[in-house]
Amino acid sequence: MSFSALQPPGSSLFAQSPAAPIYLTFDDGPDPQWTPRILDLLASSGAHATFFVIGAAARREPALVRRAVSEGHSIGNHSLSHRHPWTMTSRAARQEVLAGAAAIEDVIGTGAQWYRAPHGRNRACMTAAAHECGQTVIDWDLSAVDWGPLGKAERIRERLQRVQAGNVLLMHDGRNRHNRPDELVKVLPQFLDALTSRDLQSRILGGRA
Repeated sequence: MSFSALQPPGSSLFAQSPAAPIYLTFDDGPDPQWTPRILDLLASSGAHATFFVIGAAARREPALVRRAVSEGHSIGNHSLSHRHPWTMTSRAARQEVLAGAAAIEDVIGTGAQWYRAPHGRNRACMTAAAHECGQTVIDWDLSAVDWGPLGKAERIRERLQRVQAGNVLLMHDGRNRHNRPDELVKVLPQFLDALTSRDLQSRILGGRA
């Protein structure tokens, strides 16, 4: 997927740098068990990521969201409750985006720059709501598939090895019923350690960190 189509006119979606960037993203947190583990792993490798948080979870675990920001990560809006967009009225779908944005601003004191639809299923009304909040809609172009029956450590490892410069990589720090952060953390350290040897550097979306 080309993300240039999602770029606001006259702006640069990703900051330019001589290094070969990849963009690690984690969805469905913050999770009191798994988000701290993943933050620890990122810190030990000097890696940075963007966390697409569920607004209700951010309100329950505000310290984790603030910790992520304090350690150089960025926060994105992943709606208020992660309801499937296709199961709601347009009014309810818009409210999910707006309330998720408000929750993030309440927790960290500033608005999120990015919005990602729950389940990757966007709707025009949700995109419009995100734009009203000043957020750019972004998906991913490589998934770890760290969920459900396919979310086994060895399979996740194989998918992570496919990452290439410029990829936006989808992973999950929130358990949220079907996700498998317990399997992801088994292979994430090796993946992060290997980035340097591949001349890749993880960065937050839109930044040089």
